[in-house]
Amino acid sequence: MTSRLVERWQQVTSVDAAKVAIDDDHESVSFETLGARASAVSAALRGRGLEGQRVAMLVTQSSGWVEAFFGTVLSGAVVVPLSPLHPEAEQRWFVENSRSKAIIVSRDLERRVSGYAGDRPVLEIEELRQFPTAHVSPGSDDDTAVILYTSGTTGKPKGALITHANLAELARLVASAWQWSPDDVLLHSLPLHHLHGLGISLFVSLLAGGRTRMIQKFDAPRMWDLMAEATVLMGVPTMHKKLLDALDTAEAADRDRWQKNAGGLRLVTSGSAALPSTVGERWRELTGAYPLERFGMTEIGVGMTNPVSGKRVPGTCGPPLPGMDIRVVREDGDDAAPGEPGEIWIRGPSVFKGYDGQQDVTRRSFTDGWFRSGDTATWTEDGYVKILGRTSVDILKSGGYKLSALEIEEVLREHSAVNDVAVVGVPDETWGEIAVAAVISRAGRESEVEEAPLRQWAKQHIAAYKVPKRVLLFEDFPRNPVGKVIKPELVKLVRRRLETAGY
Repeated sequence: MTSRLVERWQQVTSVDAAKVAIDDDHESVSFETLGARASAVSAALRGRGLEGQRVAMLVTQSSGWVEAFFGTVLSGAVVVPLSPLHPEAEQRWFVENSRSKAIIVSRDLERRVSGYAGDRPVLEIEELRQFPTAHVSPGSDDDTAVILYTSGTTGKPKGALITHANLAELARLVASAWQWSPDDVLLHSLPLHHLHGLGISLFVSLLAGGRTRMIQKFDAPRMWDLMAEATVLMGVPTMHKKLLDALDTAEAADRDRWQKNAGGLRLVTSGSAALPSTVGERWRELTGAYPLERFGMTEIGVGMTNPVSGKRVPGTCGPPLPGMDIRVVREDGDDAAPGEPGEIWIRGPSVFKGYDGQQDVTRRSFTDGWFRSGDTATWTEDGYVKILGRTSVDILKSGGYKLSALEIEEVLREHSAVNDVAVVGVPDETWGEIAVAAVISRAGRESEVEEAPLRQWAKQHIAAYKVPKRVLLFEDFPRNPVGKVIKPELVKLVRRRLETAGY
């Protein structure tokens, strides 16, 4: 079957040709220009024989990012998005693990890949988009469009294979449920190596023919000012809390203007983590509606969503997104009744193909065609889904990111002064949950693994958002008879220490 993603892209870049598609910090680009540049990128990549290969991308969030992504897809290649938030060591790992054959960069980020590019060609988007256009690959629905890395319980990120059909259907279903129109303007600052920023935000707006005001980095005062021209704001709870903090500390004139800007928004959404009700109620005061909460994952797109028009229930993810099937399954394999906890199982057109190179993990993640999410939830009497938390204590949600405690532990153990480490999550109003590293130091080297030096060291080895926000030194951890750390008991000790210290 021909790619619905390519068909929709070609339709929107021709039918809405003259309309502005992307406003970034440097230029406004029409759908027609965006389409022509993406076709040029496609021709350049095909000319280099990259059709069917994996191509990594480290491009600033801008019109160039969109051109690089769709140019790669139109060439028949697979996109592997990288992020400037990741240090070189992580970028290198993603490139090598994905077996990428080339790296597309924007000029401002080119130096970031020089240490690991090796013999892979490094291609500037500014040059690629000037290549003479040529016939593009129509692609197929089953083709992999993008590999997005997601942390799992194995301690290393897994590459999720997202198909053309997955992205097209995600954009279609969400746009319909959220009543997206070509008149909408999305204010966008979410990172684009993450499905929330890429598929749920950017592609919904683009493929619906809307305009996207894209900024490179979240900046609360700037976001407030730019709301004046927007109709939709998508974010994670941490962003919403930081916006409110900026509002509360602003000068009176700024505060009045910003509140007026917020009042003009048609839709505010929150995802990737639970939204504190105190934050949600503040947004209700500003906009007249509680932020729309929904449930999504890299592997499935969006599974459930509160309605745009209708009852939004704080603390829930709403009913299933039309077109998606949801079960809440008890440990005995039966469907849970309302109020009973169980694991969320999901089936639908946006559910991913599987994990790259990990067939055994993929098989274990599905049962009879249902993807097993690893999240524990209950049905409400109204048919809404309320998330209770991760089935595994080793998956943390902080600032909209899903973090693997095992992956962080693995990195921290590389520090020569660390004898043992356990990472746990504790609730936090701003971040949703923060990662805390409980550390046992090697004898006489305690000062090397105190909070400031260990966090500084960690920032050189993992992305900043994965670095534990607190570090506590312990003599030993609570353990079971075979020596495994009992993390629920450790969490109690950590919370008690933090409360005593005034955190």
